[in-house]
Amino acid sequence: MKLRLTLFSGLLLTGALWLLAGAHAREARVASAEGGVARATFAGGCFWCMEPPFEKLPGVKSVISGYAGGRVKNPNYEQVSSGGTGHAEVVQITYDPSKLSYEQLLEVFWRNVDPTDAGGQFCDRGDQYRTGIFYDGDSQRRAAEDSKRALSASGALARPVVTEIVALEAFYAAEDYHQDFYKKSPARYYSYRAGCGRDKKLKELWEKVPAKTASAPGTRKGWGSVKDASWTKPPKEELKKALAPLQYQVTQENGTEHAFRNQYWNNHEPGIYVDVVSGEPLFSSLDKFDSGTGWPSFTRPLVPANVAARTDASHGMLRSEVRSKHADSHLGHVFDDGPKPTGLRYCINSASLRFVPLAKLEEEGYGEFNVLFEQAR
Repeated sequence: MKLRLTLFSGLLLTGALWLLAGAHAREARVASAEGGVARATFAGGCFWCMEPPFEKLPGVKSVISGYAGGRVKNPNYEQVSSGGTGHAEVVQITYDPSKLSYEQLLEVFWRNVDPTDAGGQFCDRGDQYRTGIFYDGDSQRRAAEDSKRALSASGALARPVVTEIVALEAFYAAEDYHQDFYKKSPARYYSYRAGCGRDKKLKELWEKVPAKTASAPGTRKGWGSVKDASWTKPPKEELKKALAPLQYQVTQENGTEHAFRNQYWNNHEPGIYVDVVSGEPLFSSLDKFDSGTGWPSFTRPLVPANVAARTDASHGMLRSEVRSKHADSHLGHVFDDGPKPTGLRYCINSASLRFVPLAKLEEEGYGEFNVLFEQAR
């Protein structure tokens, strides 16, 4: 919680204005099915981190961060985060049940939390960060109980599942500055998420657990499935078929492509570069520069949590190799001879990357990064 409050403190002045402007919209409301939509409410620790996994699912209309399960009417963030109201941070998903089932939402929920932790979630400690399923009606209650029972009986987790299942009495939308925080302040969001150890723990918990719903949206590929921890790396046989020979050689066998004879070394179009295997975003054209080496070069990663470095002693040299976090693809190396502001040069193989143009970010599921280009104008 200290890490999150440190990042959050810089937003308080701006947030105070947003809070006043949006106070009229923060009324208590109970989830219900109306007009062909239904609502599901889950507590999974920090609500910033629980929005992305659900927002990209086909059939989801909206995901709102808020508070539920407490005894104080119309609480604010300061009250809830202090732990004195009994509320948990939650997200409420409005969705089309003809396109997406409540059971599928439950599957996404489980894979984005540690349901065995009764004291909070990851670095956020306290009852306000507990996990919970707030059901609306007997149908949701039965589905939630069946899902929890099946997870417990599977033996997939080393400790008992302690997630509470309770009726939703009231839902209070959080202040406006908390909504879509990962889109509004991606740098702060990903810094917090990485520092909190959320993705590392989720990978430890769920990496070897097969998805219950094989047909659930986004469970096999793409950035959305990487974020909700349902993506799994294909076996080598599949990768050989899916990747071009050079892509396979570079990403899976630590190869190096030719300088000045690769796809992106001289690309100046605005957009982002994602892992060719997993789709996880790695670098941005905003941080790209001409290093004169003949390979794409960047001053920093777009999402630091998606890039890992390790010592490389091959070829009689001591270098810092760069690999993607989730796909474990070999990307290239990082050197300390780059320009300001970082002084770093991420020298990356084009064969490890796929370029997504700015105009297609939203279409391909990377709309959260549009704000970076808007801010740079």
